[in-house]
Parts: sequence; structure tokens; C-alpha cells
Amino acid sequence: MTASREPVCTPEWLSRQASLHPDDVALVADTGEWTWRQLDEIAGSVALRLSDEGVRSSEHVALLARNGPEFIFAVHGLIRLGAVLVPLNHRLSVEELAYQLRDSRARLLVHDEEMRAATLEAASAAGTPSVPLGALLGAPSPHEHTSVPRSLRLDRTQSVIYTSGTTGRPKGAMITYGNHWWSAVGSALNLGTRHDDVWLACLPLFHVGGLTILMRSAICGAAVIVHRRFEPAAVNAAIDTQRVSLVSVVSVMLQRMLDERGDRPYPPTLRCVLLGGGPAPRRLLERCASLGVPVLQTYGLTETCSQAATLAPRDSLRKLGSAGKPLLPVEICIAAAGGPARPGEPGEILVRGPNVVPGYLGRPEETARTFRDGWLHTGDVGYLDEEGYLYVLDRRDDLIVSGGENVYPAEVESVLCSHPAVAEAAVIGAPDERWGQRVVAVVVPARGRSASAEELTALCRSRLAGYKVPKEIRFASSLPRNAAGKLLRRELRADAPESP
Repeated sequence: MTASREPVCTPEWLSRQASLHPDDVALVADTGEWTWRQLDEIAGSVALRLSDEGVRSSEHVALLARNGPEFIFAVHGLIRLGAVLVPLNHRLSVEELAYQLRDSRARLLVHDEEMRAATLEAASAAGTPSVPLGALLGAPSPHEHTSVPRSLRLDRTQSVIYTSGTTGRPKGAMITYGNHWWSAVGSALNLGTRHDDVWLACLPLFHVGGLTILMRSAICGAAVIVHRRFEPAAVNAAIDTQRVSLVSVVSVMLQRMLDERGDRPYPPTLRCVLLGGGPAPRRLLERCASLGVPVLQTYGLTETCSQAATLAPRDSLRKLGSAGKPLLPVEICIAAAGGPARPGEPGEILVRGPNVVPGYLGRPEETARTFRDGWLHTGDVGYLDEEGYLYVLDRRDDLIVSGGENVYPAEVESVLCSHPAVAEAAVIGAPDERWGQRVVAVVVPARGRSASAEELTALCRSRLAGYKVPKEIRFASSLPRNAAGKLLRRELRADAPESP
């Protein structure tokens, strides 16, 4: 008789750090700092308040808030309660927010004061009750909440993070505690850990890149400094004065940091600048190398719980431009047309490992299409060199990465084509010095109808996040297609001008 396997658990990460290092600083913000003991107590209080709001273990709770300590309190409170976090991008339109509330089946929407107006409108449209974040931060209820978990099942979902889909509708990637655990372990084995590590969180915490900083902090015991928004001067000042050792950025952020700093070197306490968000311009990497900035390129997706491959510190100059080798729990292979690609041969990047999410919420067909034979089919193009180092050539053929934000053309095209004067629309990314890429739309007017670029821009702005709105709209009599009728975006990209 075969014994049934018990689920794999770990002690709850925050409570363990509070037990091991109660008086060490865990969190620093512009409004104060908190020790592990204090953060643990706040998490318990938030969990009790959420329970008073009727939230139960495994229910989904959406969070619409800007970066700050309150965001982090809510994250740990949801973990303490055993509820599932659904972080929402505060740059989305009300229509987009309402869709994600409905799709995630959120039991409650928690919001900060800045997001109050958008929250009320989106929550009303979705039929989701809402509560101010401040209401969860008062004194706990007098009664004892008896179902608080003090351990974490690694197969349980911690969060649902929405990532854009080629169909034009975002889909929720279900990230488990095990995904976070192995992501943190792989990162720690690659970068090492130090008792005095300080991680600066200036990425949006609603993104997987920001959220995983909080999880790594709780797992490894590193302090986090959180910035409300990215400001190059503030980031540089924190690195200089607050002993920041680790920071995660995308290319446009790093470029702005260097522009603000000039030729002043960074202090030796900064041991790693993790650079993600798509392939980095070689000119930027060479500038960092000349200044001695410890930049390590990384490759990852929401579906891999952030990092899948990261360049090791000792290879940062020898393999300039590479995203490194897979982190230890991860495997990466390149699939070419005839099977596994040869070294140097481009193909689709496939990933597997315990950091890969189990699938998409309520999307069995898309899950089956993306996760096949044990591998995540990323759709990204890259190659492995003779030594097994990954080089990423492009982030999905159609994907636009503008300032580190992902924009899928199909989503923007759907909005443009909803206008009665638009027969067809194609959206591409054009090179841009500041943002990496900017969104450009090519529109074919409907017969006998016309619409100005300003009118179409206003339509997009009313329905989409600002970073998805085309910066340029061109008109054409037709769109280039192949014999099968498939749109040839590469021809449109070839005609796209460089940024002025």
C-alpha cells in the first residue's frame, strides 16, 4: 500500500524572521522604519481586519495602491490570513480594472486614498465591495482569529498577477508559494546572501519584479527600502547614503540614473544592479562597464515568477549582453523548427522548473497551449551560446516593451478597431531613445469615413493605460499581408522612424 504524500510546507516566512531577528530593520520608507517584530504584528492586525470584512482563506482580494509601506502591510496580512493577493496596476483604465476584478472573482478590493476615485468606479462596475487600506491598519478586533496559518503550503496560490495576452485580454498567472520559494532560492544561490543586504524596491510592487523583492526579503531576511515612485536622484541618493546593496530596474530607469549621476562612481556597498524588462541596449551596458556599475542582466516573465536566468557577477563583463545561465532550479532550452536548436541558433525560449507557475486562472485552453510537455513556451526568441549562456533577441515578435511595461498590439488594435471610421489597425513598437520603444499605430480608414489622429488617441486614452496609448498614429490605404492573409508587422517595423 502506497502512503499518501503530505503537502510540502514551510514555516511562514515573516513570522520566522520575526522569531530569528525580531529587532533587525525589515522595512524602510519615507514615513518611517519597521523591525521584523513590528512588521509581523502589523501583518497579524491586517489579517484580523480582513477577517472582519468577511474575507476567508483562499478567497481573492484585489489591491489597488501605489508603492509604500501600506502596500507591504497588506501583502503580508493577506499571507497571514491565507487569502490570495490580486495586485492591480494603478495605471490601468477603469474599464481594465473592472475586467480584472470580475475575471479574478475578487471577494474584496482594497485601495489607498490616491486610488479612491478609480476604485469606486471600477468596483461599482464589477460589483465588488471595496475598503480603504487605512481601515485595515487600525487596532485589531478584540476577538481572536483562530484559523490563522503559521505555515505555508508551497502548492497554494499566493497571488494572481495579470499579464497581457495575444488575444488582447490579460490573463491571471497563478503564482504559488513554491514558485516564490524556488525563485528566491535560485536568486540567492546565484547572487549570494549577506546579513546586511538591503534591497531597494523602486519597481512597481504590483509587477512580479516588485512583488518578488518582498518575498525574497521575507525568505532571506534582507531589509527592503521602498520608494513610492521611481525618481533617479532619490534612487542614487539612497544607494549613496542607505547602504543599498541590491536594486532591480529596467533599462530606461538605469539610463536615467546614470544621466542624473554623471561620472560619480557608485559606492562599493552596491554589489548588484539587476537589469530586466527586455534586451538592454549594448550602448547602455558598455557605459555601465566603463563606470564599473555592477549590472547583471536577467531574463524572466510573470510565468516564471520573475528571474529564470541571470548573469553571475563574475561573468558580467565577459558575457556582456547575455542574460546568463538558468538559475539552479530552472532549465532552459531553445526550440528551432526542426527540434532543439544548435548553439548560436535562434529559436523559441522554453523554460521549466519549480518556479514556473501552474497556469492561468480560469483559462484551461491557454494554459494547455502555453504549458506543454512540462515546458513553458514563452514565445520569446533567443539562443544559447557554446557555454550555455542565454541571449534574448526579442520579447515575443509582437510585444512592445516601453519603459519596462509590456504592451500587446492586439489589445490596442481592438480599441482602435472599435471606432466606426477604422477598417483595420496594426500596432508596432518603434525605437525610442528614452523608452526603448514607443507605441505606433497604422490605421486603414473605413470606406467613406474619416477620423483624426487626435480623435483616435482620445479613444485609446479613455480605454487603456497611458503607456499603451499610441504616441504616433499613421494612416495607410492598406496593411502588408502575406499570401495567407497574415499581417506582416516586420514590414511596418522596417518603415518605423527612429525617435526624434
